[in-house]
Amino acid sequence: MGLAVFTKILITLLVIVGAFFYLRKPARKSDQTRTADVGKRIMLRYIFMGLIALSMVGSTSYWYWNWQDGNQVVRVTIVSPLIDSTSVYQVRKKDILNNQITTVDGINIRLSNQERVIIANAQ
Repeated sequence: MGLAVFTKILITLLVIVGAFFYLRKPARKSDQTRTADVGKRIMLRYIFMGLIALSMVGSTSYWYWNWQDGNQVVRVTIVSPLIDSTSVYQVRKKDILNNQITTVDGINIRLSNQERVIIANAQ
């Protein structure tokens, strides 16, 4: 999962850098350039730069929020109906998988189909 996210971020950055260099390329000069045309080109350039900056801020904000949410520690209670016992563990959200959890202490716990998992915010 980490490699896919890294690849998406890398592709996004490459597109942004390509767009930046494309916008920085000097425009072809026509025989007659009016002041209004120059003003429109400058305004478009500012708009494109603003959109690029906005997309970079948005991508970075989303990445940071996702990272912060994944590192949030939650309390996981495992209830086993076969032996009538419960166990409580501290787990990061990103370490909760379908049939396995990894605690904050680094303990890997495999879950069976019969066990019930209760996830609550750690307090």
